[in-house]
Amino acid sequence: MAGIVNYLSESYNELKNHVTWTSWPEAQRLTILVAVFSIVFSLVIWGVDTLFSNVIEGYFEWVKS
Repeated sequence: MAGIVNYLSESYNELKNHVTWTSWPEAQRLTILVAVFSIVFSLVIWGVDTLFSNVIEGYFEWVKS
């Protein structure tokens, strides 16, 4: 049990005294950048998925006829 308490104490000390935290405006800017990138990336994946789905569907329609 002493090991867990020691670990938590040292972790707290490390986070409080030795970690350089990003400023609030920088964190907001990076959050917006990640959100925009995620939206764009998901739209690209959706577009590629839709294209492949249509190609495969067209291929099977062609094979059936």
